[in-house]
Amino acid sequence: MNLIVSSIGQGLLWALLGLGLYLTFRILDFADMTVEGTFPLGAASAVAAITHGINPFLATLIAIGAGMLAGLITGLLYTKGKIPSLLAGILTMTAAYSVNLRIMGKSNVSLLGQKTLFSGEFMRSLPQYFDSVFLGIVTIAIITVILIFFLSTDYGQAFIATGDNPVMAKSFGIHTDTMVIIGLMVSNGIVGLCGALIAQNNGYADINMGIGTIVIALASIIIGEVAFGELTLNQRLVAVTLGSIIYRIILLAVLQLGFSANDLNLISSVVLAICMMLPQLEERIHLKKPILKGVRPHE
Repeated sequence: MNLIVSSIGQGLLWALLGLGLYLTFRILDFADMTVEGTFPLGAASAVAAITHGINPFLATLIAIGAGMLAGLITGLLYTKGKIPSLLAGILTMTAAYSVNLRIMGKSNVSLLGQKTLFSGEFMRSLPQYFDSVFLGIVTIAIITVILIFFLSTDYGQAFIATGDNPVMAKSFGIHTDTMVIIGLMVSNGIVGLCGALIAQNNGYADINMGIGTIVIALASIIIGEVAFGELTLNQRLVAVTLGSIIYRIILLAVLQLGFSANDLNLISSVVLAICMMLPQLEERIHLKKPILKGVRPHE
């Protein structure tokens, strides 16, 4: 039971990563590799701030700001520097590695003996692993409500239109470059928040903790879409969170089968590949159904 609760808590915290990438990957139609650098940047910023005596809540806000700054850089490289989206994200991600080392001063920084968002009196009074569930629910609820409200405004609709058809959006007077920059800032700010919370939950920040995070984020998005089918935009935001929880439970089940924790990245890639192929498989099966019912191919 404790393992399941822990998986749900981890799923809720990591869902922020999926929500952040969803804004760029699905809504803005922007392949943003920045997240692999922004996630450890948020973790490094929060941990470094906490170890220097800054309040954990304020340290988390600093992590969000650091993530937004990384998103701003990627956005400027893409819109003003005319660098392709994928390469712009990779450049920022690569630069973030050195920045993270500068921030932490070494490759790994522990939070042992430090106050975090998980070490408060109320959080310690909760049953084991329920602290991550509680904080995850609160944070996800706040971020999801804010995103739903934002996307329902005129500004949010302009943001959606930019992702759907930038040429048409420009014809309506929408500043698409501004929309892209803001989208990347908000997205990476959420990813930075995720990194800060994961680091505080784990009790440390590591320079390599961003490796494979984009696969985890994509898994949350794809599993949510495959599991729940056709949904409205607001429902899809909720589905990303549920997809993250399902993904964590799948990993737990696989580990219980005897696989090593060192295989997690491999397992994540396999799970994501299967989920991405499922719609194609279902479509092929559907196309073959008439033949199984006796309908001839030429009919």
